[in-house]
Amino acid sequence: MITKEEVEHVGWLARIEIHENEAQDYAEKLSAVLEYFSQLDEVNTENVEPTYHVADIVNVFRDDVIRLSLPQEEVLSNTDKKQEGNFLAPRIM
Repeated sequence: MITKEEVEHVGWLARIEIHENEAQDYAEKLSAVLEYFSQLDEVNTENVEPTYHVADIVNVFRDDVIRLSLPQEEVLSNTDKKQEGNFLAPRIM
């Protein structure tokens, strides 16, 4: 069972303001969620193969093919904002 104090502590760690009247409600809700997880611990999974995705999905990879890239002038032809052969972007700092 999660206590009101634990909820307030987690809120403090996450820098989330949790009012005292909300803390008890959150404690009850979080305890209910943890109870659902404890029910999963009771399921016998001894002969179940581990899965990484519930659907039978297989990644499709292709071989990398080396090709010539576009000429720099052609790439920069789509922008008015260029400087010394590069895209000119706004300063971040």
